[in-house]
Amino acid sequence: MATSAVARETVFALRRQIAKIEGTLPERLAAPAGERPRARPDSPIGGTPEPTPDITIIRRGLAVASPDAFLPTGVERLDAALSGGLPKAALTEIHGLETRNAGAVAGFVLSLVSLILRGQNLPVLWIGTSEIFREAGFPYARGLQGLFGIAPKQLLFSEAAKLTDALWVAEEAAKMTALAAIILEIRGSPQRLDLTATRRLHARAQSAGRPVFLLRQAGEAEPTAAPVRLIVSAAAAASRRTIAGPLAGSIGRPAFTVSIGKSRSALPGQFTLEWNPDEHSFEERREERPENSVAVVSASRSRADPAPAPGTVVAFPAVGSFASGDQPSRPQRPAHIGPRRAG
Repeated sequence: MATSAVARETVFALRRQIAKIEGTLPERLAAPAGERPRARPDSPIGGTPEPTPDITIIRRGLAVASPDAFLPTGVERLDAALSGGLPKAALTEIHGLETRNAGAVAGFVLSLVSLILRGQNLPVLWIGTSEIFREAGFPYARGLQGLFGIAPKQLLFSEAAKLTDALWVAEEAAKMTALAAIILEIRGSPQRLDLTATRRLHARAQSAGRPVFLLRQAGEAEPTAAPVRLIVSAAAAASRRTIAGPLAGSIGRPAFTVSIGKSRSALPGQFTLEWNPDEHSFEERREERPENSVAVVSASRSRADPAPAPGTVVAFPAVGSFASGDQPSRPQRPAHIGPRRAG
């Protein structure tokens, strides 16, 4: 009996530890009112009451967490799909599937940082290797202030020579409460960024109560401890809005295509978000293409008429016949009329 009680307490302890790592909250329930305690079967006289152990029920997800545990994006449909928004004290993955999306991924995470820094004067630490900063560059200081309201002195950079050094810096920084957020930018799918490394980052973020954003440039989706994974790419910007209406040929606000690759609610979805640099907020754009959109490459000017649309029937001369002006020249005529040699 003592052995089973120890095993039961061990199981409960493991469940609490797993709940802490996954970002879930254990809910303890007492025995129902009016329930009589159980008797030991080996008792000689009717049995002595045995205390009922506490029952621990673990709910998956953060449904029992307070609303302050989430960072709402301001987009109703996206926040609903994420069960309230992005978790503040957790590891969150932001993926760019191609290298050309590095600017869009960086702009999206800076938008999230702008939402976090509302009313705060804490700095943000951006960690990366020499390779990633050489390939994608650094954010422009004047753009930080103009687009996101982030003062240049609030964004700190840590350039590491190797990935192991970048992971060590991120783990140590994730323990600090003096930082508003930590950004770790990684290129590709390195083996050292495994499930164990992301578990450590997630646990440190939970302990400090600060978000850690893992930026994956040109990387594949792999198992990690992050409860949320977003796939971000650049979206076509709409025309600039004026009092008279959309201004044709102009470039409007920055836009992002955001897909949910992994979430607590397991609800997939794709959204087109526009960042409002004046209000520092997201707005969802429902239309598939922006208004007054034009082709990226203009039509050729060397032709009198554009190419026919797909599906148009074009008349060709019959096989063996030539239209006027398409007759073969005299030197070509014998070779054309003569039989084809085999071999």
